[in-house]
Amino acid sequence: MKKYLAEMVGTMVLVLMGCGAAVSLSCNPADPASVVGTAMAFGLSVVAMAYTIGGISGCHINPAITLGVFLSGRMSGKDAAMYIIFQIIGGIIGAALLYLITVSAGLTGTGANDLQIVDGAQVTWLGGLLAELFFTMVFVLVVLGATARTNGATNNFAGLAIGLALVLVHLVCIRYTGTSVNPARSIGPALFQGGTALCNLWIFIVGPFAGGALAALVWKVIDPDK
Repeated sequence: MKKYLAEMVGTMVLVLMGCGAAVSLSCNPADPASVVGTAMAFGLSVVAMAYTIGGISGCHINPAITLGVFLSGRMSGKDAAMYIIFQIIGGIIGAALLYLITVSAGLTGTGANDLQIVDGAQVTWLGGLLAELFFTMVFVLVVLGATARTNGATNNFAGLAIGLALVLVHLVCIRYTGTSVNPARSIGPALFQGGTALCNLWIFIVGPFAGGALAALVWKVIDPDK
């Protein structure tokens, strides 16, 4: 149970800090400074949690990562299901705390993911779905590689590598979807923000899960330990 609770706490922190930065900085794809700040917030949240709960649960704090780890044969189906449940609960708690803070401060929004509009052009649902699929694949592939036994001593720096990879993914993907690559990160904020964020939530569930599965497949092909 402690590792499930650790995943809940870690995901709560990720949503509170990452989405909180998006709200505080008024993240907008047309504003490079806010994009960089938001990307750093998500990446640093992962690094902080990796060195906080990594020894307890492995610090997935992302159902797409958990799916990739499960499909790679590194955890049981029961643990994978429980991880995902507690990650979603943690994401909802984090979003609830952020919503309470923003409402009390007279701000709006919870940093929910949605199809982005820049210069009057809105990203299509297909474009958003493909972005979430492929960027999640890259991110989960980094996780699987950085934590593999074949990486030896570099495992000590896995948390840093994963956090920096998330920064990189955000820098590219915010333009399309605001960057989810994590269903638990998207569900909570969408529930409190509503509107099109809730209508398009399926994109940020299907895309990351498909990307996590694809990453597991790619890793099985290139894993030198197989």
